[in-house]
Amino acid sequence: MNDSSSRLWTKQFVAIVMMAFLFFLSLQLLTAGYPAFITEVKNNPTEGGLMTTVFMLAAIFTRPLIGYLIHQVNIKLLSVLSFAFVAITVGLSYGQESIPFLILLRIFHGIGFGIMSTVLATMATNIIPKKKLGEGIGYYGLATSVGTSMGPMLGLAVLQYFSFNLLLIISALLAVITLILSFTIKKPQPTAAPKKMEKGSFKKYAFDKTAFVPCILTAFFTITLGGVISFLRELGKEENISGSVSLFFLVMAIVMVVARPISGRLFDTFGHKLIIYPSTISGIIGLFLLAITHNSWMLILAGLFYGIAYGTVTPTLQAIAVSIVAKDKQGTANAMYFSSMDLGMAIGSTGLGLLASYTGYHFIYGFSIVCLVALLIVYTLLFGRKKSLDVSPATQNM
Repeated sequence: MNDSSSRLWTKQFVAIVMMAFLFFLSLQLLTAGYPAFITEVKNNPTEGGLMTTVFMLAAIFTRPLIGYLIHQVNIKLLSVLSFAFVAITVGLSYGQESIPFLILLRIFHGIGFGIMSTVLATMATNIIPKKKLGEGIGYYGLATSVGTSMGPMLGLAVLQYFSFNLLLIISALLAVITLILSFTIKKPQPTAAPKKMEKGSFKKYAFDKTAFVPCILTAFFTITLGGVISFLRELGKEENISGSVSLFFLVMAIVMVVARPISGRLFDTFGHKLIIYPSTISGIIGLFLLAITHNSWMLILAGLFYGIAYGTVTPTLQAIAVSIVAKDKQGTANAMYFSSMDLGMAIGSTGLGLLASYTGYHFIYGFSIVCLVALLIVYTLLFGRKKSLDVSPATQNM
């Protein structure tokens, strides 16, 4: 990346943002669709949550390898092959009801997601001007988050009015469109990294302890997100307001569209403390409203508050992780960040699904507040007090 350039919206950045939106939308349709479909067919929320868990775990175990391989292989070729792999494996899900086979396919989906979420984020951060890193990641994160929030909304709507098989067709078509767009991307310039397998190089590029704290904080947040995406439909059915669940995700998406660019500029100007505290509190309010909701307007209001949190906390933590590592470790930081997101989602979807089997769906959202309180405590104790880290990316040595 040329530090003298201050232009953010290049053709390459626009293409990468579009690909990220379509790819995340494609797979997040299924992140909500699979648990809802399996829970309805098998009447077992634990098995439904397992569909999300194996997807996330596959992505988690894939990313350390990608953090290293991203310096060793042709990224454009890897992107094309990965998008094609996802499209094919989604298509293979059509007409299937065998739990073991669907679990296997979800593992394949997770591998593809682990590869491409890391590659796309690294492509983006490599071409974002340093002085606009917070803003650039904000817009990139907006694409992924809107895809993540619109996916469940559209997925649940398709399930309600049509069928799971139609949902699979839509998901596969979006993956194919993303595959076509990937041919327009120029081969990224390689960052400084070993071109041959060197002793210790895998360990070096698979993990960076500098980015560990913001990644742990991300996991705390996405535990709650796993519960929201996987089981909000069941909460709606429990309260006879299932028709309003899609509105929750719609409001959340709209709020994120507004909040993300603003939070990115605030990060570049003032640092992360101004964002993390109020945004996390907003998330706590959103979860509390879900825990007590009995009508549509309260559900929609919860989407407003939770959308503010999701739209600002996660991209801020990603910007922190990327800005405090060396330039050639940005791929590693992105891999760790997305792995922490997936780990949190896996814990949330499985753990909260198991808890819901005994307590009901209202309780799990109240219980999720503990995760955001823990986020604030850990952030304050291990991160918020460190002045050396409370700076904008524009002043970091990348």
